Amino acid sequence: MLNTLISVLWFLLIFSVVVVSHEFGHFIIARANGIHVVEFFVGFGPTIIHWTKGGTKYSIKLLPLGGACVFEGLDDVEDEEKKENGKEALPDNPDGKYGGSFLEANVWKRLAVTVAGPVFNIILGFIIAFIMVNLIVIREPVATSVTEGGAAQAAGLCDGDVIKSMNGQKICIYEDIILFNALYDGGDVELVYERDGENYETVLTPQYDETEGRYLIGIMNSSFVDLKGFDAIKYTWYEVRYNFKMTYGSLLMLIKGKVKSSDVAGPVGIAVNVVGKTYEETKEYGFSTVVVNMLNIALMLTINLGVLNMLPIPALDGGKLMFILFEIIRGKPVPRDKEALVNFIGVVFFIVLIVLVFFNDIKNIFF
Repeated sequence: MLNTLISVLWFLLIFSVVVVSHEFGHFIIARANGIHVVEFFVGFGPTIIHWTKGGTKYSIKLLPLGGACVFEGLDDVEDEEKKENGKEALPDNPDGKYGGSFLEANVWKRLAVTVAGPVFNIILGFIIAFIMVNLIVIREPVATSVTEGGAAQAAGLCDGDVIKSMNGQKICIYEDIILFNALYDGGDVELVYERDGENYETVLTPQYDETEGRYLIGIMNSSFVDLKGFDAIKYTWYEVRYNFKMTYGSLLMLIKGKVKSSDVAGPVGIAVNVVGKTYEETKEYGFSTVVVNMLNIALMLTINLGVLNMLPIPALDGGKLMFILFEIIRGKPVPRDKEALVNFIGVVFFIVLIVLVFFNDIKNIFF
């Protein structure tokens, strides 16, 4: 019971930091561009704590699974309904004291505010990755041991060879090889490797292992990086780059229908199957090991949120960005009612998706 509680607390901490960084991006850029932020809240459902400062209502809500940054001009109808029903209305903005309406801001300011959320997620990713790089042991993409009879040996690789690229994809850390292997779609792999300071090319065909249930290239790795000078910055970029590749790779697998329902996880699944299992497996090695692994999960989530939010889907930042770009090209905005209808459809879609993912999480955990 205690372990479950600790796992949930870790998840809430990670998720809250990722969401708050996203919404803070929208918030700070809106304020910098003279747009009135009416409300900044974390969570959903009934409000637990709230306070008002500088014309903005700050709220913490019951269900800590999200958040939003509400701009003036986007929720006027909802605010009027609150006033009519005697509920607490959002803060007033007398004579534009705290900024103007989002809809009345010029198109470039609205574009900056829209992309700020995902951009701040990426910035958070770099910060987390930099901390991680200075705490973890980084593996170089070296075949320290070539498996007897494996695909690598058949391709001519020897112990100590450094993998430089696979099918034209640059390999920077050993995790890049693992990811390539996980996304491997069959066929020969054009491989470039370094031996004694010289680059060589070969063709490698991963072999399917029935026991492992996946394709293997037949190398083992125990070559670690000793950080020096600016190495921390370089490997910070490598870690962020790896998470970008993992996110895009997972999206491609999802589009191609190669992702099983058991591989899809929502908040409940992440809390139990990712955070929970990670905590269980690492707690015996000490608090510092737990922290590093939680940072790794936070890095994965913030990059995922940043990338996914830029997809051109209604109700996401990417969907809003499409309307803004269309306005720039067209020279005038899309009619408000049409944009609202498209966003409403997007919201309905995501509500249905959230419900489906929730039940999928429950099925994967208990059945």
